[in-house]
Amino acid sequence: MKIGIVSLGCSKNLVDSQLAMKYLVQQGHEFTDNPRNADVIIVNTCAFINDAKQESIDTILEMAEYKNNNCKKLIVMGCLSQRYKDELEEEIPEVDRFITITEYPHLKEIFKELIPEEINKECELLLATDPWTGYLRISDGCNNNCAFCAIPLIRGRYKSVPMEILREEAKKMADAGVKELNLIAQDSTKYGIDLYGEFKLGELLTELNKMDFHWIRILYLYPDEINDSLLDTIASLDKVIPYFDIPVQHSSDELLRKMYRFSSRQKLVDIVEKIRNKFVDPTLRTTVIVGFPTETEEDFKDLLEFVKETKWDHLGAFAYSREENTPAYDLAPQIAENVKQERLERLMLLQQGITEEASSRYIGSVEEVLVEMKDSLRNIYVGRSKHHAPDDIDGHVSFFSEKNIELGTFVHVKITSVRNYDWQGELADEINN
Repeated sequence: MKIGIVSLGCSKNLVDSQLAMKYLVQQGHEFTDNPRNADVIIVNTCAFINDAKQESIDTILEMAEYKNNNCKKLIVMGCLSQRYKDELEEEIPEVDRFITITEYPHLKEIFKELIPEEINKECELLLATDPWTGYLRISDGCNNNCAFCAIPLIRGRYKSVPMEILREEAKKMADAGVKELNLIAQDSTKYGIDLYGEFKLGELLTELNKMDFHWIRILYLYPDEINDSLLDTIASLDKVIPYFDIPVQHSSDELLRKMYRFSSRQKLVDIVEKIRNKFVDPTLRTTVIVGFPTETEEDFKDLLEFVKETKWDHLGAFAYSREENTPAYDLAPQIAENVKQERLERLMLLQQGITEEASSRYIGSVEEVLVEMKDSLRNIYVGRSKHHAPDDIDGHVSFFSEKNIELGTFVHVKITSVRNYDWQGELADEINN
């Protein structure tokens, strides 16, 4: 059968989609990007905040329209199914099966029941990403229980993947030609604490650094577990990029306490300073929330001053989303939507200037770039430096070249200009890949 898969949300969801795709390939099915040609459509949903939930519902309803044509079955999986399965079954009867996250250990058997198996064949590795980049999920769930976050309600408690399994998965990726390995988790810094009684991220990185990758990037580092030992390990490993993705959420000590965060403003400032002192050219990214319940104008101004002081290379922000069954849901007073949006705009306007200043220091430098796209009409190539994470969250690097460059190749690019997150340059020379 022809299967259409729509994967929404974060990279952790994409890893679940890859797992589903692997099982479907093993059962003899093939994939199509056109839902009009699909015999079965699968939607992998997100439910992190209200906007994500609405996008998931809109996508389900859009895909349900194809059941009037060739599509025989519509299957929905992911976070929305986990959190709202009973309500969804009642409200959207067009869906043939809602698969919860707790059912994922039986996903292969569920697909066999829902979709007739055509053949049985081998499939060791299947990537939903470009072949030169891959995600390695080192854990699932979260024990931090932040007051605003529904992830523990959806994904459960923190569960590390045993190191021997991660070594095997990483080796398969390296053998398949993956050049950039991205480690993902709800909280990467806690890796191993549930299995081994201590943090093992440094040991895992040391093992992965022995493999045939060009870049290894860590995403989602909870600030309180970033210690000297971890930083020393990262500094000692040549393939691990000094890219620090540290969601701090806010700077006000009072709001951090209400968010059930363990950090303080001073601790966050100290972490940023320590990283910049230890590494020659680190990249710092963060995420913050505006409009959390009880946030005053003074709290918000504190956040603006914090952002000015710490000068993150990349900063993402979103307005607080009120999530039922989380501690912050009934926290009063809630902040009006127009106030949230006004604060969000002020913050991002400030960050725009900081980003341009941070990017401008690279003008004239020669940067290593992983080439990912080509505009054949203009001979413009687009890629990412070590300062830019996948999924276009940090922007990209573009350059002109008359010579043909294979996608997935690393080249040297001299940066000539910047615009916000995006950099422009000229080809310097090609790196041996």
